[in-house]
Amino acid sequence: MRKLKLQVQMTVDGYIGGPNGEMDWTVRDWDSELKNYVGKITESVDCIVLGRKLAQGFIPYWAANPQQEGADTFNNTLRIVFTKTLDQPDWDNTILAKGDLVDEITKLKNQEGEDIIVYGGATFVSALIKHGLIDEFHLFINPVAIGSGMTIFKELGHNQNLTLVKSTQFDCGIVVLNYELKRD
Repeated sequence: MRKLKLQVQMTVDGYIGGPNGEMDWTVRDWDSELKNYVGKITESVDCIVLGRKLAQGFIPYWAANPQQEGADTFNNTLRIVFTKTLDQPDWDNTILAKGDLVDEITKLKNQEGEDIIVYGGATFVSALIKHGLIDEFHLFINPVAIGSGMTIFKELGHNQNLTLVKSTQFDCGIVVLNYELKRD
């Protein structure tokens, strides 16, 4: 079975965006080691899953910046955008998923292929976490606390136990915590 991996930027106090989705707190001067870490996460990925809100900024950004490191991965990997409002994908190499989130992700995970990575906003990622669909977490903890904002763990109705696989500190101040969901 394919793994669903989450890669997300977070504050020390657990937010992935400010109250209005602000991301001005993220560390942007990534060193080569951190870039290599991201490369290793995406090496085994042949599918990117996105929520519609993030996709509308994410996909055009990478298409307009093909010279940026990582752009080949983001532009050439199949993208599946979860949406209830779009009827046609506005982007190449993109499929819209309009069905039940749990059913659609379960089908994807059961298909032949490599791992799947998810990038998404708080609401989309919260739903994936709530239903125990994320297998591997890569939490990029930025050295900042913002006091309030958007979280990805707000929808949990019960504890989800995680196993720490690895923690890695980078010179730019980011610490990446890599967890796996502990399955019963």
